[in-house]
Amino acid sequence: MLKRPRSIALTAGALAALVLGTATPASAITYGTPDGNAHPYVGALIADEVFSDGTWAYCSGTLVSPTVFVTAAHCGDPGQTTARVSFSTAYQDGDKVHTGKYVPHPEYGSGGQSDAHDLAVVVFNKPVNGITPARLPGAGLVDRMKANGTLNAATFTSVGYGSLEPLKGPGGHRYRYDDTRNQASGSYRSHTDAWLRLSQNPSTGDGGTCYGDSGGPNFLGGPDSNLLVATTITGDAVCRSTNTDYRLDTPAARAFLDDYVTLP
Repeated sequence: MLKRPRSIALTAGALAALVLGTATPASAITYGTPDGNAHPYVGALIADEVFSDGTWAYCSGTLVSPTVFVTAAHCGDPGQTTARVSFSTAYQDGDKVHTGKYVPHPEYGSGGQSDAHDLAVVVFNKPVNGITPARLPGAGLVDRMKANGTLNAATFTSVGYGSLEPLKGPGGHRYRYDDTRNQASGSYRSHTDAWLRLSQNPSTGDGGTCYGDSGGPNFLGGPDSNLLVATTITGDAVCRSTNTDYRLDTPAARAFLDDYVTLP
């Protein structure tokens, strides 16, 4: 969902992201389980300075080639040129990080709610060894599934380093972070030419994303899937209803990604 808000000024990431035309914070995995080593190609964007609660991760993303990491454009600041990524299952200060060039989609923000082009890559200075990258979808996969009647019953697995499920108390909801990679399963709600919307309603058995999961993957299939179909962008304020994701099987997304990675 959206980028994690910060309590102190940091060089990596804005205090609020312009997402779908409105300034909002970002989200994390809710009503899920620790991911462990199920998705080792999912990583966290690591801040240059620690948050006030002692954590470091502010967005999520996915390795799609040994040198290319896909995330959300709103996870960067204007003019940002580099980013740091960790693939630790539970990041601690001092764990290995990979540094690369941060490149947002050149049309980010230009399409408004119809297509915000909220997509970016981190191109690493050196290949990431020992991790097999996730797979990208073929062109028009979501539309083909809708046409053949398989989309409505599909399961999607969301993975990220964001907030655990919010705790409601005096003064509103409280969001908890521990820099741990988690996963949750959700179901299909709807889609447009650019967006995939998934249910993360716990009352129907679904889970999903919350603040800090921005840029993270939504895989088609169960917890063993590595087919990345959309990246987390936004959702409802308390992370209990809808996970709204940017599709990677569209002409706009594929045209951008084609400059950095071989597409199926």
